[in-house]
This record gives sequence, structure tokens and C-alpha cells, in this order.
Amino acid sequence: MRRIIGTALQTFLEWTTILLMVSLAVVVIVGVFFRMFGSSLSWYDEVAAIQLSWVTYYGAALAALRRRHIGFDSVLLSIPMPWRMGAVVIAEIIVLGFFYLMATTGLQVLEVLQGDRLVSLTWMPVQITQSVIPIGAVLFILAELISLPDYWRSSKLGISLEHPEIHEEERA
Repeated sequence: MRRIIGTALQTFLEWTTILLMVSLAVVVIVGVFFRMFGSSLSWYDEVAAIQLSWVTYYGAALAALRRRHIGFDSVLLSIPMPWRMGAVVIAEIIVLGFFYLMATTGLQVLEVLQGDRLVSLTWMPVQITQSVIPIGAVLFILAELISLPDYWRSSKLGISLEHPEIHEEERA
């Protein structure tokens, strides 16, 4: 079941990130084109900045699912057992705690922003654009939890997820 959910989440995050990156590229190209001909779009800067933050949040969740986010495998794997597994537990608690706080604070921010609209697109509620904060945090938590069993196993075996070629070389 975990594998099915993990695969579905990975597919969702990959396609969402791809679509966000393509739409950001289109907005930037259109914005540059209009600016070249002396007719700047009023909404370009604001929308591009929002899209970039969405790419960042969804891309970070995808990186977390693949365990390719900021990590220090070489430091972790240099810690002797069983201390290494304690370090894994502590690190996971810190990461999950941080993103839990981010999700709850993001929901509070959405309440504060109720009724606000974008400056350049007055029909767009700011709550929609900033919803990426709690949504991204929850996706990051899900990604961490789904990938944790494999990460636990590889950490226990001393296999680096950052540099898997090192383990392959050692086995050969």
C-alpha cells in the first residue's frame, strides 16, 4: 500500500512540477516579449514570483520523496551504529516538526489574508496564491513518511542515498 501511495504521490508531484515549470517559462517568455515591444504586462512580475514559489514547494516535496533534498549522508554514515539510527530518528523528528509548524502557521497566515487580492490581478485572492505554504508542508511531511522505511533500511546498511555509486563500488 505504501508503494502505491508513494508512486501516486511521485507521479502527482512530477507532473505538477513539470506543469508549473512550463507555465512559468511561458509567463516569462510572454512577459519578455511584451516588454521588448514596449508594452509591459502589469501582472507579469507578481505572477512569475508566485509561480516560482509554487515550483519550489512542490519540487521540494518531490525531492523529499526521493530523499534527494538537503542531506548529509556522508556525515550520517560516519556515525557508528547504533548512534547512527538515533541520529536518523532525531533528524526526522526535527524535519517533521518543522514542516508541521510550517503547515499550521501557513493555515494561520491564510486566515489573516482573508479578503486580500493580488495587486495586479484584483480578481485573484491572495489566499489561493499562498495556499502553497500549508499544502507544500503537508506534501513534504507525506513524502518524508512514505520514504522513511527505505531511508531507515539504507541508513542501517550504510548505503548512501546521495552517492549510491560508492556502495556499488564497495560491493564490487
